[in-house]
Amino acid sequence: MSSVVPSLVITELCKDLGPVPALNNRMLRVLESVSLKAYPGQVTTLLGSNGAGKSTTLACAQGLLRPEGGSVELLGQDPFGDHPALRSRVGVMLQDGGLPPSMRPVPLLRHVASLYQRTYDIDALIERLELNSFGSRTIRRLSGGQKQRVALAIALAGDPDVLFLDEPSAGLDPQSRQVVFDLIAELRDAGKAIILTTHLMDDAQRLSDYVYIIDKGRTVAAGTVAELTSLATSEHESRPVLFGAAPGLVLPTAPAGLSLQETSAGEYRLNGVSAPEHLLWLSQWLTESGIMPSHLSLQARSLEDVFMEFAHKEETA
Repeated sequence: MSSVVPSLVITELCKDLGPVPALNNRMLRVLESVSLKAYPGQVTTLLGSNGAGKSTTLACAQGLLRPEGGSVELLGQDPFGDHPALRSRVGVMLQDGGLPPSMRPVPLLRHVASLYQRTYDIDALIERLELNSFGSRTIRRLSGGQKQRVALAIALAGDPDVLFLDEPSAGLDPQSRQVVFDLIAELRDAGKAIILTTHLMDDAQRLSDYVYIIDKGRTVAAGTVAELTSLATSEHESRPVLFGAAPGLVLPTAPAGLSLQETSAGEYRLNGVSAPEHLLWLSQWLTESGIMPSHLSLQARSLEDVFMEFAHKEETA
């Protein structure tokens, strides 16, 4: 992506959230040093536990909060201040709030679209997100998933070049989730720069072209999903072994560092596998017990595994 101009560049971002009485009015620094780039035609995902600094990073990127240090460039401009032309090219979907509770979804969407010179195909958006299925209700009477669909539609109303999505699949049923995923993929293929946050690692692994992991206000890892899942964060990274056999087996005590459990009837999981001798121990137990597994696999590391390893590493640092 080096020849493509990034849509968003954040460099060594620092942000204080003001004095905290419980800390003798000491300044609370929520961002220490966050750096990232987001490119057009790419889904860039920010991962981090609660309080890691994801939402603050997005607020600074959108020009809603001014940082104490570092820099932000959004579509080549400083996002802070009054920039109507810039803001018309940016769509923002908030995880909660921001929708007038007394309005109905479709009139609200059409009103927002009327404020833009360039608009998304609103009729197609209404049909795609099935807004008419609950269009007679006001925003306050909608379910969480329905509000998410309205918020996504509002973010897309101006056909933005950059789209910020905060937990876009939160509260959605499986069918709506698939609709949103397909729409995000189409927007990416159309050249939009999409920056999203999520706590759902399966969603992140499925949607992301590039991932940044933020912990304690710092960028601690970055890469594609393939790069991150192949990255060793410790000398002996662990992976689980899954196998199937008769339900209710009497499980032996595993060696130090391993745990063997029956996760559901007839499905077993050996956690902590990080060396060949661990596989040898499992093989010996199965042989001595006369057990022939119906299936057995050493699982590939997932994005969630990587995230948990970095989180654990930061906790013990």
